[in-house]
Amino acid sequence: MHRISIDQTLPFWLTALIMLCATAMSGCVSTGTHTKTLAELDAAKKSSAQLQQQLTGIQNNLDKEAAQRKAAEQQASSLLKEREALETRSNELQSRLDSLENEKGQLNSELGNVRGHIIDLEQKLASGSTSAQAEIAALQEKASGLEANAARIAQEREQLRQEQLQLAAMLEQERLAKEAKEEEINRLTRTHEELSKSLQDEISKGNITIQQVRDRLTINMVERVLFDSGQAQVKPTGVKVLKEVGDILKNITDKQIRIEGHTDNVPISAKLQNRFKTNWELSTARATTVVRFLIEQSGVDRQYLAAVGYADTRPIALNDSEEGRSSNRRIEIVLYPKDLKEITSQIETSTTH
Repeated sequence: MHRISIDQTLPFWLTALIMLCATAMSGCVSTGTHTKTLAELDAAKKSSAQLQQQLTGIQNNLDKEAAQRKAAEQQASSLLKEREALETRSNELQSRLDSLENEKGQLNSELGNVRGHIIDLEQKLASGSTSAQAEIAALQEKASGLEANAARIAQEREQLRQEQLQLAAMLEQERLAKEAKEEEINRLTRTHEELSKSLQDEISKGNITIQQVRDRLTINMVERVLFDSGQAQVKPTGVKVLKEVGDILKNITDKQIRIEGHTDNVPISAKLQNRFKTNWELSTARATTVVRFLIEQSGVDRQYLAAVGYADTRPIALNDSEEGRSSNRRIEIVLYPKDLKEITSQIETSTTH
C-alpha cells in the first residue's frame, strides 16, 4: 500500500516542478524585456534632451538674429526720417528763396519808379516849372527805405542760399553713404555665398554655420574643426578649413574682422594648467592662433584683424549636456562694418577718376 501511494503522488511532484520551471522561465523573459524597455526609454530621453538642446541653440540664434534685424530696421527708419526732414527743410528753403526773389523784383520795380519820379521832379525843379522840394525829399526817403529793404532781402537770400547749399551737401553725403552701405551689403552677400560654397562639406556636417544680418557676417566653427581638446594649435584638418576661409577674407577691405574664442564652463584640467590657467587663456590663445594663421598663411591684411577671448561668458547653448558644451566650444569669425565715412570717401574718389 505504501508503494502505491508513492507511485500515485509522483505525477503531482513532476507537475509542480514543471510549473515552477515555467514560472522561473517566464520571470526571466519579463525581466529581460523590462530591462530592454528601460534602456530604450533612457535612450529616447537622451535623444529628446539632445533635440531640445539643438532647438534651444537654434532659438538662441534666431533671437540674436531677430534682435540684430530689429536694430538694423530701426537704424534704417531713423535714417529715412532724417532724410525726409532734410528734404522738407530744403523744400522750405527753396520756397522762401522763391518768395524773396518775387519780393526783390517788386522792390526793384518800385525803387525804379521812385527814382524815375525823383529825377523827373528834380528836372522840373531845375527848370523853375515847379516847387517840389518837399516831395523830392519824401521820395528820396522812400527810396532809402526801399534800398534798405533790398539790402536786407539780399542778405537773407544769401543766408538761405548758404543753408540750402549745406543741406544739399548733407543730402548728397547721405546718398553716397546709402549707396556705400548697399554696395557693402551686396559685397558681403557675395562673400557669404563664396564661403558657403567653399565650406559646403563642413556646413553639411554641422561643424560650421554662417549667418548674415544685413552688414554683419558671422562664421561659427565648433572646436573639433580646428583644435584638439584643450589645445590651441590648429590641427591638420583645420588648416585646410582655415585656408579656404583665409583665401576669401584676404580680398575683403571694407570690413573689420574679429576672431572670437569661446569655451564651455568646464574648468581647465590640472594637467593643462601649466599652459592655460583658465578658459580665458585658452580662448584667447585660440583666437590669436587663428589671427596669426590668417596673416601668415593667407595674407589677410593685419590692419583689418582683431583677436579676443570670451571664455564661457557668451554661450549659445546650455552647458548641462555634452552636446551643449560642444556647441559652446567654438571660434567665431565676425565681419562687421568699418567707418562709413571712409567707405564714402573711397566711392567719391572712384567717381572723380
